[in-house]
Amino acid sequence: MPVPRPTNHALLAAAEHHGFRLGPDDLASYAALIDATLGSYDVVNDLYPATTSPAREHWAPSAEENVLGAWARRCDVLPEAGGVLEGRTVAVKDNIAVAGVPMVNGSASLEGFVPSVDATVVTRVLGAGARIAGKSVCEDLCFSGSSFTAISGPVRNPWASSRSAGGSSSGSAALVVSGAADLALGGDQGGSIRIPASFSGAVGHKPTYGLVPYTGAFPIERTLDHLGPIASSVADAALLLTVLAGPDGADPSQSVRPPAVTDYSDLLDVPVDGLRIGLVREGFDHESSMNSVDDLVRSVARAVPGAVVEEVSIPWHRQAFHLWNVIATDGGAYQMLDGNGYGLNSSGRYDPELMQFFARQRIERADELSDTVKLVAMCGHYGVRTLGAANYAKARNLVPVARAAYDEALNKYDVLVMPTVPFTASLLATPDDTRAEVIDKALGMIANTAPFNVTGHPAVSVPAGFVDSLPVGLMIIGQHFNDDLVLRVARQIEIVRGPHSFAAGATAAV
Repeated sequence: MPVPRPTNHALLAAAEHHGFRLGPDDLASYAALIDATLGSYDVVNDLYPATTSPAREHWAPSAEENVLGAWARRCDVLPEAGGVLEGRTVAVKDNIAVAGVPMVNGSASLEGFVPSVDATVVTRVLGAGARIAGKSVCEDLCFSGSSFTAISGPVRNPWASSRSAGGSSSGSAALVVSGAADLALGGDQGGSIRIPASFSGAVGHKPTYGLVPYTGAFPIERTLDHLGPIASSVADAALLLTVLAGPDGADPSQSVRPPAVTDYSDLLDVPVDGLRIGLVREGFDHESSMNSVDDLVRSVARAVPGAVVEEVSIPWHRQAFHLWNVIATDGGAYQMLDGNGYGLNSSGRYDPELMQFFARQRIERADELSDTVKLVAMCGHYGVRTLGAANYAKARNLVPVARAAYDEALNKYDVLVMPTVPFTASLLATPDDTRAEVIDKALGMIANTAPFNVTGHPAVSVPAGFVDSLPVGLMIIGQHFNDDLVLRVARQIEIVRGPHSFAAGATAAV
């Protein structure tokens, strides 16, 4: 099937973009040459197999089942066989493809898109015997740590309806905590698994970079993108990670081959005698920190039986956020927006249907994008086009320095600990908020989480207790591919903390 040929107007626009000056004769000769080159595009179109979405039933959630605003779409996708997840229901973050079920990714720019191929993690969940109960709401293109930018409206915190559930995996955490789903898949580019786990009171694990394949999930920036489990207990998170982990041969983030698949559940109760915990000084006492949150995290960590708990200073922790900010801004604008999600110049599996759909609709409905996405679009465009992406290059070149700073501390301590978010769930945005206030509510909670998307270290948020009737998350960080140890320590925190479950009708201070 031939691809459309460019008009003279389109050719002149392309020339202007690159600073070329073309006369009429130049334009005519290049048009003929481009027509010939596009013949290869025609051949690729003919070679590429046609894709069709499977017929899977899906429906809009009813008001009664969507009190928290956490379901984007309901479905009931059954596994083909049993497995370790048999009898369990899973909510899939709506940036992850479930073939035949609409994927909105929280955004007007993808409304109406239906993927034709399951993401690898979806294939693995179904292969382990789970039922997919629906797609969970996520933030607009996943670029928010709060829960009010999705096109469908806010996701409400299960403990206090006026407060954020955290984002961008907002619906996944709310559904698990409220009991509407047993398990959930989340995505994490700057804290988007761990922040909703902290705000909503779940366990959220960002695996080591490359441990879980990202194939089939909508990307933001391939050096920051992670998928992982959200669950109501460490045991469930470990079980789900066991199902998700391992190479799939289609994800370039796994070019550094992860270790052989581990049964994280079997390792969960291996003793952690003589555990050395480093409380990262720079993870506490932020300008936005609540003293009561800092105190709770310190006290719970110090209560782990037999552990040696000491403070450690890692000054790079306060600098690493700035590396993330540049990489996520320039990289997100370049790959996610100008690159139509996937960008170019990388191996691995692409989704051409999604790229074509998004390329058109993100322009047609650009005014409906959230303030966070517009901020990234404009600042990132300036950073790439005017500044030449030199700051992106500098940030990427500084990543090994930041990674080494954490590794140096992890040579002395088995794990590092700090608050996941240094405060409890914030209020949702209101129409009276200024744009600056909206941006702060959307992105002002990522100072502790974002650095580990840059460095790739595994990090899990586990509930530490409550402050003013709202959950507090404690974050545990370990060496690369020591996900088993991070989860084992999280299990010890769970034991120290005691029972922690959502009670129907629970209320908190608004």
